Amino acid sequence: MMSKTGLAVYKAIISRRTIRRFKQNYIPKSMLKRLINAARLAPSAANLQPLEFIIITDKDMCVKIFPHLRWAGYIAPYGNPPLNKRPVVYIAVLVNKIKAQPKYAAYDVGAAVQNILLAAWEQGIGCCWMQAINRKRIKKILEIPEDYRLDSVISLGYEDEFPRIEKLKDSVKYWKDKNDILHVPKRSIDQIVHQDCF
Repeated sequence: MMSKTGLAVYKAIISRRTIRRFKQNYIPKSMLKRLINAARLAPSAANLQPLEFIIITDKDMCVKIFPHLRWAGYIAPYGNPPLNKRPVVYIAVLVNKIKAQPKYAAYDVGAAVQNILLAAWEQGIGCCWMQAINRKRIKKILEIPEDYRLDSVISLGYEDEFPRIEKLKDSVKYWKDKNDILHVPKRSIDQIVHQDCF
């Protein structure tokens, strides 16, 4: 028998979508700290806990960071959020190079970021986890020390688009229809599960 908490977690997992258009509503600092707390408690290889985070809420800083992010590569530049739908918060994900084991740091990042995405989604906050970024420029803007690696940036805001999942047919490329709705192809469970052997 599944607990109510279990149902809520699974529901968040299967309903979560990447969001690239955001309402311009304020996200409380207490909520942002809650998201970082979710990341802090994620699994960490050898429990080294090499990750740190910068929360960016200042409007001028957000404006400076925006040009150094690449949005929705398959439909660029159409996937870029317009001025009135840009993220209201960014979270920079940092790896402390002194504490981290390079071989395992990516696993720590994946687990921590997924916790952020799910905890945010539960609260109606959409996210876009971004690796296609200009690390050199963003590190300079955020004054990140040399002994830290900027892994990625998460863009956040209350969702203002509603992407749809489509059955994967002949291409993994997502697209927008004439109503500006994003369609994202996903492999079916039958395409990825093997029972007892391959």
